[in-house]
Amino acid sequence: MASPTEQGIPKELEPAYEECIRLASSHYENFTVAARFLSKEIIPHLSAIYAYCRGVDDLGDEAEGDRLALLEAWTADLESCYSGTPEALHLQALQHTIGTYNIPPEPFRKLIEANRMDQVRLRHNTFEDLLNYCEHSANPVGHLYLYISGYSDEERHRLSDFTCTALQLANFWQDVHRDYAMGRIYLPQEDMTRFGYTEEELAAGVCNDAFRSLMAFQIERTQHYFEQGAPLVKLVEGKARLHIKLFSLGGLRVLDAIRGQRYDVLSKRPRVSKSRKAWLLLKTYLWMKLTRQI
Repeated sequence: MASPTEQGIPKELEPAYEECIRLASSHYENFTVAARFLSKEIIPHLSAIYAYCRGVDDLGDEAEGDRLALLEAWTADLESCYSGTPEALHLQALQHTIGTYNIPPEPFRKLIEANRMDQVRLRHNTFEDLLNYCEHSANPVGHLYLYISGYSDEERHRLSDFTCTALQLANFWQDVHRDYAMGRIYLPQEDMTRFGYTEEELAAGVCNDAFRSLMAFQIERTQHYFEQGAPLVKLVEGKARLHIKLFSLGGLRVLDAIRGQRYDVLSKRPRVSKSRKAWLLLKTYLWMKLTRQI
């Protein structure tokens, strides 16, 4: 992987971007592989955004102490990227990325708000409530990716929202058991009632017909969101087309894995193997290359 300076980053910010690349590589197992399919100019910027997103999530999920207070401090750090001089290396890199691509603060602020929600809302009454959570937790990530890919228009961002919401939902259904162990239920309460499945049964790990029907309903609903976001692939160019295609295909494979387990996500976490991911990446890249889509 080329150094930040070789990728057009100012010399004085090289340590900051190197720190972001280190964080991305250590926290995201596929980053080094994925970097081979990224334009070298955006790798440092994508790393800066990833380091920020990862930091917010770690505060919301793992930090000890008063997480709401820590998130307030994180908000102040973010604002310093827009109207001050941040001290942390990864924020110095983020400030430069923000200026390079003219990224507004709203996506970053929403990510912080999503983690605030996680501290106070452990259940979601309706699917609309869950969509509002996705609007803050997932959709901003798609917007940030589009900004550094050169797209800031409303239509592309709207289509991205469908894909990002679908990816977030797929992750929820994959991690029903894990999330419950953390005290959270993302299955809408209204749907649990509709299908006759109780929280007591979830606590006991009961996978009965009611649970399978509940999960089948969520999987088909999520598939529809992936389908609504699919037109975005044709509205971007270059390697961004490959990345967005892979995001969707990866999420769809998670849905397939859940179906393959007959919707039992309680006894075993559905997953797409590393070899399967690698094959999906290679196959999609070759197909898009041969058909001159990238």
